[in-house]
Amino acid sequence: MSLNTYVEKNQRRLKERKRLIAFLSIFAVLGLATATYAWFTVNTFAGVKDFELQISTGDDLRVSMDNHGSDIEQYTHTITNEMLNSYLQKNYDKTLDDIILDPVTTNDGKRFTYQDGSGAEPNGDESYFEFECFFIATKAMTVHLTTEATDENGNRADGTKVSTTSPAPQSDIVKAIRLAFDGEGNSVKTYEPNKGSKVTALTTFDLPSGTMDYNSSNSLFTLEKLTPKKVAVRLWMEGEDPECDNDVQRANLRVRLSFAGIKGTVNGNPVA
Repeated sequence: MSLNTYVEKNQRRLKERKRLIAFLSIFAVLGLATATYAWFTVNTFAGVKDFELQISTGDDLRVSMDNHGSDIEQYTHTITNEMLNSYLQKNYDKTLDDIILDPVTTNDGKRFTYQDGSGAEPNGDESYFEFECFFIATKAMTVHLTTEATDENGNRADGTKVSTTSPAPQSDIVKAIRLAFDGEGNSVKTYEPNKGSKVTALTTFDLPSGTMDYNSSNSLFTLEKLTPKKVAVRLWMEGEDPECDNDVQRANLRVRLSFAGIKGTVNGNPVA
C-alpha cells in the first residue's frame, strides 16, 4: 500500500468519525430538549387561588388542623382557607396568597426537586404547597378521596374537584397538578386529575366522572377508632407533565377535596 493510499484511508475514517460524533451530539441535544420541554422556561408562576377540604359523610369522620386527641367534638367537617392561612402564618409566615407553584418533580410524593436536581422545600417563595392535618373517626375505617359529597343538611353536593377560572390555554394547568396524601403508617397515595400517561416513577390515580367505586386505588389511609392520624397533604405542579409548559403560567388554581370513610379493613384486618 502506497503512502498516499494510506493517508487517504485515514482521512476518510477521520471524516466518518467526525460525522458520527456530530450525529451523536445532535441526538443528545434533541433528547435533552424532549426531556425538558414540559418545564417552564420563564419565571412567571401559577398560584393557589382557593383551597377547601371537606368531609362528605356524616359524623363518623372528622378533621382538624390540630391534634385534639380522642376528643372528637374538637374536630370539624371542613378545613377552610382561613384555617390554612392560620397554619401558614404560624409555621411559614405566609398566607395562601403568597403560595406560588413552581414546577417540581418527585418519584415518591415526599422528596421534591427542581429541574436542575436541587431540593425543593414546601411553601417556599416558588415551590409546592404542603400542610398537615389530623383525621379521626368514631369507628375503624378506610378513608377515600371521593367525587361524591353531601352538605350540612344531607343534600348532594360537589365533591373533589381541581379547577381554574383562567382561560385556555392557561386552563391546562388542571392537567399538570398532583396531590399526595401521606398518612402516618400508610404509603403515599397520589391523585392526578385528568390523568394521562405516566411521566415519573410515581404511581397515581384518577377519580371517576360518574358514580364512585371505592377501591384500593382511591383509598388513602386507615383509621383506628378514636385515634387521630396526622396526614400531610402536598400539592404541586409536576414539571415532567407535558401540560406543565409556558402556556399555563399565571393561571390560578381552585382545589376542593372531599373524603369519605368506608368500613373495610384496617391494617389488613376485617372491620365490622
